[in-house]
Amino acid sequence: MRRVTIKDVAAAAGVSIGTASKALNGQGKLRAETRDRVAQAAERLGFAPNTLAQALLAGRSYTVGLITTDSFGRFSIPVMLGAEDALGTGLISVFMCDTRDDPDRERRYIEMLTARRVDGLIVTGRRIEPRPAVQADPNIPVVYAMTQPDGEGAAVLPDDQGGGRIAAEHLIAIGRRRVAHITGPERFLAARLRARGFQAALGAAGVESCGAARFGEWSERWGREAAGQLLADRPDAIFCGNDQIARGVADTLRAVGRRIPEDVALVGFDNWAPMALGALPPLSSVDMRLEEVGRVAAEHLLAAIGGERLRGVHKVPSQLVVRESSGG
Repeated sequence: MRRVTIKDVAAAAGVSIGTASKALNGQGKLRAETRDRVAQAAERLGFAPNTLAQALLAGRSYTVGLITTDSFGRFSIPVMLGAEDALGTGLISVFMCDTRDDPDRERRYIEMLTARRVDGLIVTGRRIEPRPAVQADPNIPVVYAMTQPDGEGAAVLPDDQGGGRIAAEHLIAIGRRRVAHITGPERFLAARLRARGFQAALGAAGVESCGAARFGEWSERWGREAAGQLLADRPDAIFCGNDQIARGVADTLRAVGRRIPEDVALVGFDNWAPMALGALPPLSSVDMRLEEVGRVAAEHLLAAIGGERLRGVHKVPSQLVVRESSGG
């Protein structure tokens, strides 16, 4: 069941999100009738403001900095949306700063955010490999999301290995026995973990993979090329390390007359809507649940602001979204 948000409350009460937030938080100069209408809408929908955030941030700046190296926003925007939901829409402002993988730019952003007296930092990126810890004021809590510090610190990551496992389990469950894997560069930890989970699930089920994992690029071009190399092995299913690769694989299969999913079932990774839904046929894909990664990271940050000392990595389980490419 979808969580009721302040946006839903505002729509039900016929006011803006900002007005709904002020009414529920006891802020601003609003008419009593407006406050009552918002309160009644919240009660009717079962919405409760994030009282934990309100309590922990009393007397603070109500701002959080989000440091990212993901210039395109492919990963950082869903993480930020999840974080904002957990922190309380309209309650806490999030400053998003793109470092463009430049250490000096990152340092200047942290100095700026420190000067603004942010209550905490969420550091995110597009790779889960350990990275140097940000050099923030020791009084400013830091939580990493979709990346992790090289050393001590709190991090929230998607479960890439579990994602590979559930992809294999799905293909086995629909009766496929000649299963191949095409993925991105082997130097990427995510690619290795997805391949490891995939192979482990096949082994546990007594199913042999159709050759070793084929590492290459995160691209449709590589998907087309690798699928061509696999044709002689006649796989009946292919798991791809991301949706771009899966799109390329689908191109090659169609070109040689292999039907999807009748002849070859296909599963991608990321569940990136423009790719997965735009494919022919639409792709089954493993969803990393990046908004949940952001939400959990924000909850960790609130706990750290409240004085709890957090360490280690928390992994968010992935979820398979089944579509036509594997019989959905």
